[in-house]
Amino acid sequence: MPILCARHSVLTVCRRHVLRKVWPCVSCVAQAGSKCFAQSKDVTCSADVWAAQSMEDSIVSEAKRRYLGSALFAFILLVLFPVPTHADLVLGPEELVQANGTNVFVSGYSVPSFVFWNGDDLKDLVVGEGGGSSPEGKVRVYLNVGTQFEPHFASYFYAQSQGSDLVVPASGCLGIFPRVVEANGDGRKDLLVGLADGSVKLYLNVNTDEDPRFDGGTFLQVGPPGSKANINVGARATPVLADWNSDGKRDLVVGALDGKLHIYINEGTDSSPDFRTVSFAQENGAPLVVPTLRLSPHIMDLDDDGKKDILTGNTEGQLLFYSNVGSDEAPAFSGYVLVETDSVSIDLPGSARSRPFACDWTSDGFPDVLIGTGDGLVHLYQGGEVISVSSDDVPPRSNVSLHLNAYPNPFNPRVTISFLLGETQNVHLYVCDLVGRRVARLVDGTLAEGTHRLTWKGIDDRGREVSSGIYFLRLDVEATSSISKMILLR
Repeated sequence: MPILCARHSVLTVCRRHVLRKVWPCVSCVAQAGSKCFAQSKDVTCSADVWAAQSMEDSIVSEAKRRYLGSALFAFILLVLFPVPTHADLVLGPEELVQANGTNVFVSGYSVPSFVFWNGDDLKDLVVGEGGGSSPEGKVRVYLNVGTQFEPHFASYFYAQSQGSDLVVPASGCLGIFPRVVEANGDGRKDLLVGLADGSVKLYLNVNTDEDPRFDGGTFLQVGPPGSKANINVGARATPVLADWNSDGKRDLVVGALDGKLHIYINEGTDSSPDFRTVSFAQENGAPLVVPTLRLSPHIMDLDDDGKKDILTGNTEGQLLFYSNVGSDEAPAFSGYVLVETDSVSIDLPGSARSRPFACDWTSDGFPDVLIGTGDGLVHLYQGGEVISVSSDDVPPRSNVSLHLNAYPNPFNPRVTISFLLGETQNVHLYVCDLVGRRVARLVDGTLAEGTHRLTWKGIDDRGREVSSGIYFLRLDVEATSSISKMILLR
């Protein structure tokens, strides 16, 4: 039984959509970063593969022999060893985004996003700055000089408006809240901006899509025809565009200092929006108010249930996930979950004013999160499956805590490995293949107490790239062992 593209009825499969149990054709794969299986061949029925789980080892060995390096092998691995849905939003440890080898640091409060800016098919880092001691809000652009799998950034420049740096008045904890959008149907990226005074402006691109330059901006308005007034949410506007009611048109969704999510339904068109009324996102039948206020939203389906959810920051620097318990046409919410990293809730120091942006930082199919805060830095939490498996045969001693983790998983081309030692220990950490042969020795020596992290880039002990497949991490620490399974998808 062949697998068909859900949209175009063509025989094919790609890795990103396999993760979400959607079967795409070649025209769906342009942004997936994966190679499609040949359209002329049938693909093993997913039901047949699931039924074969009891023969897991033989199937994987045969798949590896016949299809190593192909998308079909990746498909079989992902079905036999499925990754979790995004319901838990599994995030790795905090990293700081760098440019030119040093931490990205802006004046005032950072507001990051990871988007296409210059038309080279690599996402770039766009960061709003200002507020605090800085009276001006400006937009920095760091172009990606790396790859889609390993972003790297060099110097920055400021977004331009009418021939000079785009500048808005900053106040308190917000300089500018920029979001790149395509607003008027001309195929060029525009800039939606939230201001400290609670208003929202749209800057239209008057240059090319590859080299965006903007007009002087227009305040977005709300009200009946002939009686419109500038939108104002009170203070600290954090706007995004999202099809809130699933009618095929993008609506304006704005967080604010008051902790509420202000909803402006579009009664016009995408290219000529018409906002007539304001309502509020609902939690248990009343307006949703994020704890400690200053809601800063990112709207997307984070738990793969087909309904839009809310990921937001707040005054205290936390990251909160509101799962949609209503429908995609009429979102409703009932409580939140504090998002964790390494089993600890994200809670950045001080009154950080966390402003998140969900993205796919390394094109591995898992959601990652950038967070801007009052320290001017850009905090990155990479998502993926976290595997932590201790040996059942050797009970750990009380003074040894391994917590062997690998993320993201599956990975391409690198994986971050972390483990925790309760005291100074002699450590052996290596990668093995399916039959137990050592592929790479990562650690062989004495390490001090504490958390240790390192990166494996899929290179064996002879300096060669290893092929796609299943690998095992083995960590031996005196009388304790821990083993984790990893999948490399090139």
